[in-house]
This record gives sequence, structure tokens and C-alpha cells, in this order.
Amino acid sequence: MYHTSHLDKTTVGNGEIIIGDALEVLPKLGDRKFQLIIADPPYFQVLLEESWDNTWKSPDDYLEWTLKWVRECKRVLRPDGLLYVFGQLGKREHVWLHTCAMLAKEMQFHDMIVWDRAVGYNERYDSFTPQYEMVLALRHSANSTPYFDKDAVRLPYEEEKIQSYLKDKRYKDKDARELHLRKGKYATNILRIPSLKGSSKEKIGHPSQKPIALIQQLILSSSRKGDAVLDPFLGSGTTAAAAEELGRQWTGIELNPDYCEITKKRMARILASPEFSLG
Repeated sequence: MYHTSHLDKTTVGNGEIIIGDALEVLPKLGDRKFQLIIADPPYFQVLLEESWDNTWKSPDDYLEWTLKWVRECKRVLRPDGLLYVFGQLGKREHVWLHTCAMLAKEMQFHDMIVWDRAVGYNERYDSFTPQYEMVLALRHSANSTPYFDKDAVRLPYEEEKIQSYLKDKRYKDKDARELHLRKGKYATNILRIPSLKGSSKEKIGHPSQKPIALIQQLILSSSRKGDAVLDPFLGSGTTAAAAEELGRQWTGIELNPDYCEITKKRMARILASPEFSLG
């Protein structure tokens, strides 16, 4: 199933896992290769027990590092592509504000998505309990027009709601109205998807693992089947899993070999599943 080259590249399904530092690997990737880039980098001294989140001596060092990899992502991003960057705010996470301001100068601000985790975390006694993270969406320039499919991420109405709306006498063509309702409503830029708890069957050993349902929303809305998706900080392989299931090509870069092994095992289960399909 796996074919590993001397370049620490492993082919899995529709994609490849590259073991290495993103700053070293990204310059070796081709220009304008990827339709979509989903980056969930270290947040900088948020997970104090994880060495990979405490590599930098100061916020300025972290920001300098961020600028370097984002510039490489911009180079490999297609003209109509989007770059999504995860981050969060908090007492220790204030560097995210500076990150957003800096990156909005480097690329064009496109949107700010709020991931509502549904459950609060890290109880704080002198402020409201935080319950969200953020995803900064960037495009190449003010004049670029990124691909985006709003219909791909419609949210279904409950049957009770549909029947209630169909009783509205203002709509004469009931069949057309029902067809419209059954397509669902457009998703907003506040995505309410529960975070993964320790007991979750989806949880596979990464401290900042994102729910696959969240990543699927980004992939469905911002790429087509067959498009190439890049994750420069692959971690537990959620982007790879979502991209594979949705019929996209994908490339994941990960420095930690242990996390790469987690991704390989995860992908093996997906590819071996009899109900698996390419979207």
C-alpha cells in the first residue's frame, strides 16, 4: 500500500506524506500547484507541554517563522485558490492578533471563520470561558477571484422546519419552494462543530486534532474533485483523511515521524474500508 522514497516521501491513496520541516520542504514544491492549502500550525506557547509549540524564544521569532512559510504557501497556491490558517485568541494566544495583521498585509484578507467548538475549554475564572478558534482565509490579491462553492456546504433544514415553511401562503409554487428548502440553507462563517474529546472514536493521539467534519467543510467549499490540497503541518492526518474521502489529491508535510505513522495507519483504515468511496 505504501511506497517510500529516499526523500522521505510516502505515497498513500490519492496523496503523499512528506516527512520534514515545512520550511525545507515547501521550497521544493512546484509553483501554483495547489487549489487549497489548510494550515494548522503550532499556535506558539499554547500547549506548554508540547515541545513543537515552544520552539521559538519570542513572539517576534514565531512571527518571522510564520511569514516564511506563508510566503512559500502563496507561491504554491493557484491564482484562484485559498489559504486557511488556524489560530486562537486568549491570554497566552494574543500573538494570533499580530499574526492576522501581518498576514493580511502579505496576502489579501478574504474571510475570518469562527470555529465554534460547542464546548468551552481551559476554564478561566476572571473572564468568559473560551469556546472558539478562528480560521483566517487568505487569497492572492485584491483582484483575485477564488473558487468557492457555497452549494457544497449547505446545511439541511429539519423536516419540521420545512413543513412549517411550506405553510407560508406567500409562496404560490409549493413544489419550487420545497425544492429550494430541501437544498438546505447556506452555511455561515461560524461553523459549530463539536471539538474532539478524549472519549471520541475519532481521537487518535494528537493533542490538537481537528474534527474531520470541520476540515471537510473547507475542502468541499474551496476545491473540486481532483484538485490538489496541501497541509504543511499534517499532524494526525485529518486533512489527508478528508481529502482522500472527498476525491481530492493531497500532500501532507509533517516533521514528527510518529505523527506520520499515525496518519499512515489512519489512511490504511480508510482505504481498507468496504464502504469507502471517493466522495
